[in-house]
Amino acid sequence: MTRIRRTLKRYEEPGHGRYLTCSCYGRLPLFGNDRIKDAFAEHLARVRSRLDFQIHAWVIMPEHIHLLVTPGLPAVRVTDLLRAMKRPFAALVLARWRAIDAAILDRVRDARGAAHFWQDGGGYDRNIVSDRELYEKVQYIHDNPVRRGLIGRPADWPWSSARWYERREGLAMDSFPI
Repeated sequence: MTRIRRTLKRYEEPGHGRYLTCSCYGRLPLFGNDRIKDAFAEHLARVRSRLDFQIHAWVIMPEHIHLLVTPGLPAVRVTDLLRAMKRPFAALVLARWRAIDAAILDRVRDARGAAHFWQDGGGYDRNIVSDRELYEKVQYIHDNPVRRGLIGRPADWPWSSARWYERREGLAMDSFPI
């Protein structure tokens, strides 16, 4: 049987928000460790400061992340920010796991023996064109840990933008603190 690989078509339109989901390899809870979640939040902040894009909302779940962003087209496309976000972080975590000979390495190897942090492929990518849809996606992202039973209120999850929204610190979206 031949396996057909679907390719993700990305529509790069100036001013469009982008709702992105990236999953961990095999949907494993590779973000189960709080230190890994903290490291990813710090890494995301560094990538945002280096590249031209806005973050409207984000959450780190045990086995995936959600981001709502507006890329700074044409200089920065979604593929650019995903590459800058995913590759170095995966290399960092996998190097650490190799250094400590972590048991999880056996579960993240493919048939050829290569270790992965992220699921292959482009993940989920949807253009957001209306304020209503932007608001709905922000709510969905922030409610994700509540729906999963990880916390009682969105702002109780330290690895999301929900606390910032709750505090309403009066900052512009492009100066969003991660």
